[in-house]
Amino acid sequence: MGMVHLYCGDGKGKTTAAVGLAVRFAGNGGPVVFSQYLKPGNSSELAVLRGLEQVSVLVCDEPFGFYKNMTDEVREKARASYSALFRRARDLALAQGGLLVLDELCAACRYGLVPKEEVLALLRQLPEDLEVVITGRDPDEALLQRADYITEMKKLRHPFDQGIYARKGVEY
Repeated sequence: MGMVHLYCGDGKGKTTAAVGLAVRFAGNGGPVVFSQYLKPGNSSELAVLRGLEQVSVLVCDEPFGFYKNMTDEVREKARASYSALFRRARDLALAQGGLLVLDELCAACRYGLVPKEEVLALLRQLPEDLEVVITGRDPDEALLQRADYITEMKKLRHPFDQGIYARKGVEY
């Protein structure tokens, strides 16, 4: 039966956990669709995932930057791009089954860049041959209610608090 996994919280490791499950699923011969939202599409894990025959990596072709820095015009372009990305990922996963990873979808839904109702419609009618992983901070209550697995990453300490920015290969 298809289940929903939610990796959330303010700690490091949400995407890493999703990548780990994607690798495990692909290692067992299953098809994986891995899509990312609100990231520039150059995270180091994508290089490895793209090298796996069973994994389809879908990212937004245009980087829009941080939501708080977007103008209204850029937000509208981002909304169209991320909504289309979600639909492509959903449709491919529904066609092939397997594992669908929606990395940083919590924020994309919170900002209205991906229609929450479309996500919930997918989760309400999830086929038995499809597992879905959603990651991000501050998940919507409806996502929490639908999730079969909820794992919260809690930050106790992080170098960013001392002014050390994200490092390639470790944070991205």
